[in-house]
Amino acid sequence: MAVIAKNCPKIRVTVVDISQKQIDAWNSNDLPIYEPGLPEVVDECRGKNLFFSTDVAKEIDEADIIFISVNTPTKTQGIGAGRAANIKNCELCARKIAEVATSNKIVVEKSTVPVRTADAVRRVLKVNHKGLDFQVLSNPEFLAEGTAIDDLMDPSRVLIGGQQTPEGLKAIETLVSVYAQWVPREQIITTNLWSSELSKLVANAFLAQRVSSINSISALCEATGANVREISRAVGSDVRIGSRFLSSSVGFGGSCFQKDILNLVYLCETYGLHECAEYWNQVIKLNDYQKKRFSEKMVSRMFNTVTGKKLAILGFAFKKDTGDVRETPSMFVVRDLMAEGAKIHVYDPQVKREDMFSEMAYTCNVTKENTPRLEELVTTSPDAYTACEGSHAFAVLTEWDEFKTYDFQRIYESMAKPAFVFDGRNLLDHEKLREIGFEVYAIGKPDP
Repeated sequence: MAVIAKNCPKIRVTVVDISQKQIDAWNSNDLPIYEPGLPEVVDECRGKNLFFSTDVAKEIDEADIIFISVNTPTKTQGIGAGRAANIKNCELCARKIAEVATSNKIVVEKSTVPVRTADAVRRVLKVNHKGLDFQVLSNPEFLAEGTAIDDLMDPSRVLIGGQQTPEGLKAIETLVSVYAQWVPREQIITTNLWSSELSKLVANAFLAQRVSSINSISALCEATGANVREISRAVGSDVRIGSRFLSSSVGFGGSCFQKDILNLVYLCETYGLHECAEYWNQVIKLNDYQKKRFSEKMVSRMFNTVTGKKLAILGFAFKKDTGDVRETPSMFVVRDLMAEGAKIHVYDPQVKREDMFSEMAYTCNVTKENTPRLEELVTTSPDAYTACEGSHAFAVLTEWDEFKTYDFQRIYESMAKPAFVFDGRNLLDHEKLREIGFEVYAIGKPDP
């Protein structure tokens, strides 16, 4: 919304939320999320044509276009638990719009939702008893955390889906006219509602599939002595394949990939497409295998025990340039190492301790109640040098650029010997580390 405000100065954009705490944060200089470039955009537009408010009813009534941008988490209970998306929040938004609106609106799904969610939203809006017309559009985002502002300022495409009726096509063109103020018209794709909704799930599934594909090859490389980076380069040089998302790692994380694939699996199962469901579910299985494989390698290479040993974890966010810890691979590695009795010291330049423990509780069910020594087993360090001091090993689990700049001679001298390095992102110069004296293990590369 901030990028729309920046590029459309004549359009008034208001972001609403029922949480006063969130709105207060958006109205402050300490934004509630970390994203490079976002503070500058917000500062430029806030108070001019970008506003943040908790007066939901007033802003709905005054708006011409309403974007539904709410969380659609995977269901934890009931039908489809563990796979299906819970669209409760989308329905609640639709009901609120129907309740307070006094004029016709265009309602836009911005959240990632199962195909045909727009039909549920449309049906809720239709029974408003006021004779109002609501046109429902789908307009999913294809941005990536860490590069979101650049992705929105110069998008590869903008996708807008709507009903293929005169009214629906008019609504589509209204939203097209907003994006066309900075996006070339040929990069704005229009489709029917269901194609737009499904395209978002498929896009994330294809990206995750590439990560799991190269990660499966990384295991084969370690077994055969091949180098996964050399294979990625050779394969990615084929223009039919391309080089994006061919970097082997400890696994993918974030709020979208796993959730959207599980949603896709559930949709396939719902329509009786069981072979299709199993195909996409294998992407998740391989990702889980990669995370577990990394943890097990750490233990096995350190003489099959890490009990009582201090281990440094560099990076807890699921990727660099974000503080997002949802489904982060680091969390699963930390969980596995804690189960082995290791003392974990985590350093991440953007992740807050409370966010780390909140995600561990939500996703891994690791809490202070069921893990009495949790506070003792997991320490958050102020910097990497403190995290590594006295440790038996450090593991790189997020590809923060700053990790490449450290004085590794200093780190080596401060560690217990032998000093182990486990590079889950293939970020560091392994030969230089070995020259210093480290014992280095990396994803998809032969063991020393």
